[in-house]
Amino acid sequence: MPRTLATRSKKISTDVIVGAALAGSLLVAGSAQAASGPGVPPVPQRPAGTVTSPTGVNERMYPSTDSTVRGTFGRGAKIGLRCKVHAQSVGGNDVWYMLRNRPTWIAAAYVGNVSAVPLCKDVNRGGLEDAPATRAAMG
Repeated sequence: MPRTLATRSKKISTDVIVGAALAGSLLVAGSAQAASGPGVPPVPQRPAGTVTSPTGVNERMYPSTDSTVRGTFGRGAKIGLRCKVHAQSVGGNDVWYMLRNRPTWIAAAYVGNVSAVPLCKDVNRGGLEDAPATRAAMG
């Protein structure tokens, strides 16, 4: 026997509520599937790149060739990217990528970018920067 909920204007069966919730979740799932169909642009992927340099690329502590080498990636390695900055120019390219999984950098001159990478200033904003008290303190 279905339970009912009393509201100010009328009684609503909990079966109706569950059915509506289920239908809504199916509608959302269907919309997500339809959004990836033909003629619809794909959902943006997390930024990534592939090492294109024949000798690989050094992973550095800061976006500079003077910075400490923390590791290397060989040619063809797939790399998750978090964001980019403009810093020291390497081979005429002043873009450096921060890796997705750790705070180290690689020169974009040696990486084929396979998706859009946001600027670090747009990605690394903290919750404090958007807090009303912080905005009030900044004037």
